Amino acid sequence: MNALAPRLDAARAEAPVGTPGGAPAVSLAAQVAADFPILTRRVRDKRLVYLDNAATTHKPEAVIEAERAFYRESNANIHRGVHWLSQHATDLYEGARERVQRFLNAARSEEIVFTRGTTEAINLVAWSWGRANLKPGDEILVTGMEHHSNIVPWQLVCEQTGAVLKAVPLTDRGELEPGAFEAMLGPRTRLAAIVHVSNALGTVNPVAAMIERAHAAGALVLVDGAQAVAHQAVDVQALGCDFYAFSGHKLYGPTGIGALYARHELLAAMPPWQGGGDMIRTVSFEGSTWADPPARFEAGTPNIAGGVGLAAAIDYVTGIGLPRIAAHEHALLEYATEAALRIPGLRLIGTAPGKTGILSFMVEGIHPHDLGTILDAEGVAIRAGHHCAMPVMTRFGIPGTARASLAIYNDERDIDALMAAIRGAQRMFGTGARP
Repeated sequence: MNALAPRLDAARAEAPVGTPGGAPAVSLAAQVAADFPILTRRVRDKRLVYLDNAATTHKPEAVIEAERAFYRESNANIHRGVHWLSQHATDLYEGARERVQRFLNAARSEEIVFTRGTTEAINLVAWSWGRANLKPGDEILVTGMEHHSNIVPWQLVCEQTGAVLKAVPLTDRGELEPGAFEAMLGPRTRLAAIVHVSNALGTVNPVAAMIERAHAAGALVLVDGAQAVAHQAVDVQALGCDFYAFSGHKLYGPTGIGALYARHELLAAMPPWQGGGDMIRTVSFEGSTWADPPARFEAGTPNIAGGVGLAAAIDYVTGIGLPRIAAHEHALLEYATEAALRIPGLRLIGTAPGKTGILSFMVEGIHPHDLGTILDAEGVAIRAGHHCAMPVMTRFGIPGTARASLAIYNDERDIDALMAAIRGAQRMFGTGARP
């Protein structure tokens, strides 16, 4: 049985019904395409086929307008001003924090720390919690499919604290080796830092079960949710994680804004990691005391407009419905996978049955960078390289992959254009293509 067939059935169940009079149903992509102004742009005099959504998603008009309206009507610095405009801007920013809280189902808004994105959120935990709690011989457990931002911060902290970084190995399908995560948890494991969805493979990890097992071993758990929050509902209380990080720009929101969820008792015990304005309670030349979380971790003027834009992006996504988005993307992933398997010489990298909308592949005889350049000439935008996941490429013995990643505005036309461009590249290189 095709492993993705149940998801295709779910997609059909979630698909919009036909219009009265028997007209065919309109796809989700067709319904939302007009919301994204950039999709009307032509690239090299061709229709833009944007399949680089794991790197960043495009922004709907609602998000663009939210940021523009802030600067036109509400711009002021927040928290410290006594005038009306400052208080109004503060209300918008703190309202955005509450919107993130509801989106993740955190217990309270004070558990949400605004950051520049997932990378900064993980660094915050590493430098604040890690330096304060890790000792020589302590262990941090990651997986073999992590993005560099969930590897390098821990390496830096290990150098300072004497802790040890360990990685759970992968199977040939791009899943965690069965039983390896549990076997590698031990009495010295202090933290498991695990990716929810792999950006290089599309693999969806069983994070709820992993969190439960890590807690049973006495370890805390950080989840990198950068590739998850735009594709499925996330409930941090149901997961039971201690930290959860995500980026706004992968959620149809602005760049330079993201969030860290952390259990309040952990934040309250963590020292600041940056010093400056608004993160203090008192300051003297003899010493300073710290504000309560989350202000303790938000030194300086934040990305206020970005927070407002992120709230608008969350409203946009939840208005469509994450179950409906997931069903659309899973059906499109199956369509893309079946189309890719019909191309001779194309090798899929990452074939786990539990995947989200990422198709990583190699084409025999064509370097991924060359393939990306050729596809760009046809207006098809993909990502080519190691995707900031070099250990994944080392595991599979390859220099990198070509990666097509899906979003709500993609449809079968985009996949057909991708496959046609790949076959064109094969003809150009004289490899693999059939007449």
